[in-house]
Amino acid sequence: MHELVIRGGTVVDGTGAPAAMGDVAVDEGRISGVGDDIGRGHRELDAAGRLVLPGWVDIHTHYDGQATWDPYLTPSSWHGVTTAVFGNCGVGFAPLRPGTEDYLINLMEGVEDIPGTVLAEGIDFTWSSFEQYLDELERTAKVMDVGAQIPHGALRFSVMGDRGADHAEIPTEVEVEEMADAVTSALRAGALGFSTSRTTKHRAADGRPTPSLSAAEPELAGIARAMGRAGAGMIQCNSDFGPGEVEVLAEMARLSGRPVSVLLLQVDHDPDRWRRTLAGIRAANERGLVMTGQVGCRPIGIMMGLDTSVHPFRDSSVYQGIAHLPLAERAARLRTDGELRAALLADRPDNGFSRWIDYALTRTFELGSPLDYEPDPADGIAARAVAAGGSPRELALDLLSAGDGETLLLYPFENYAAGNLDVIREMLVDEHTICGLGDGGAHVATICDASYPTTLLTHWARDRTRGERIALEQLVRKQTRDTAAAYGLCDRGVLAPGYKADINVVDFDNLSVTEPRVVHDLPAGGRRLVQRSSGYDHTFVSGVEVSSGGEPTGALPGRLVRGATSGPAGA
Repeated sequence: MHELVIRGGTVVDGTGAPAAMGDVAVDEGRISGVGDDIGRGHRELDAAGRLVLPGWVDIHTHYDGQATWDPYLTPSSWHGVTTAVFGNCGVGFAPLRPGTEDYLINLMEGVEDIPGTVLAEGIDFTWSSFEQYLDELERTAKVMDVGAQIPHGALRFSVMGDRGADHAEIPTEVEVEEMADAVTSALRAGALGFSTSRTTKHRAADGRPTPSLSAAEPELAGIARAMGRAGAGMIQCNSDFGPGEVEVLAEMARLSGRPVSVLLLQVDHDPDRWRRTLAGIRAANERGLVMTGQVGCRPIGIMMGLDTSVHPFRDSSVYQGIAHLPLAERAARLRTDGELRAALLADRPDNGFSRWIDYALTRTFELGSPLDYEPDPADGIAARAVAAGGSPRELALDLLSAGDGETLLLYPFENYAAGNLDVIREMLVDEHTICGLGDGGAHVATICDASYPTTLLTHWARDRTRGERIALEQLVRKQTRDTAAAYGLCDRGVLAPGYKADINVVDFDNLSVTEPRVVHDLPAGGRRLVQRSSGYDHTFVSGVEVSSGGEPTGALPGRLVRGATSGPAGA
């Protein structure tokens, strides 16, 4: 008898093959059979009317710190994620020059919007080398498997100190070799890749650009050759993709013989830049290199609320006078105190933030119920305000102060230049893209996109009304086999004999994401936006049930993944 048989579900196996009714058997943490002739199991799980899917493989998270204190890695584990990769965008906490923890906290706080107080209290920093950091990750069990990349920012700072962060000097040949040796050593110890950032958007909390921004060809080439010597690892990059940038990264792929994956998204000020970038990715693949673009499935949006990092009245001295009040009391004052409201609406500081807010409110929406991640511009704050004879700021104040002050507004600042998600569809169906951009663990009080694997299915396979949908099988493959294979994790992401038994049993008809909300559950009482789900009946990691009916079972079978993994024989 099998240990477990999931009986009578609709199996979407992760390969892109058509969905089919069948059973899935599990033994010793692996899939042992898929089909209609599966024998009995010690445990039989009735999956009639349910989808049976591989567990989600989320390759773009920032749980570098959280993974050391939170074995459940929420919110990702609430959304069927069974493998998470972090160390993205060139930021992380190893290697570490002893005594410089504050700089790495400062860098992560600025780039990924994780409060420094949270990181300082939550992380013990018991390591210095990247290898020791991996050992620390391996020391404790987790609800899902995790993998880490060695980040360029931490690497450069560990070798060069402040010279590596101030952009006044380039590294010496000796320092480049030291960085290269550290990358080789990290990959041989099990790092899944090397990540770097080449975008001006990334700055430490003290305002300095991310250390890797000024890395020139000799440094990049030295690291690429080191990866070639190790014969392992992905090169992951976040870039502004100005002229020639794809070619710089393609050269790293050529020198290393390793795959490159870059963030691919639409920006308002140059809405077709992503197409030029994707054309460069295609050209690199035609030359025999391996490059992919990591894409999202919904707008990247800033959440504005009275208890988030950003909202229209944040910089107002009038608002600051009541900012200390409990949220519900603050909202009540803003709703009922006419004098306070008038003063607040009249107080418009002459600064860049106020000017940015004026622009943002022309493209901002109320995030109500049911959630709509493809809202019609006609339903935006500005359009509604004009129709009502008021101003966007006044309507925003009315909405934010309603009830207990928990209303959120969505400003989709990327992937939404045309007011729809047609560009996302183009990205998702391209053969050279994989799913990413969820940023689980980061932007904790600004963006709430770690739930994107759930939206991937609900919006694109079931609910979209403003354009073409995408086949369910294609979406599942994109978030399972394709993301796993990109990092060489060839033992997961497919429901077939010999593969790891990471499985989601999903009530597709009732699958949904809940409204985002702010909670204060991080170390030092830090706040974050979270978003739960409904419709995940069961989630298994290595054949062990970690979630039932959306609630954790308490089982922690997740482990650190050290390097690439082989697929089943004959796969």
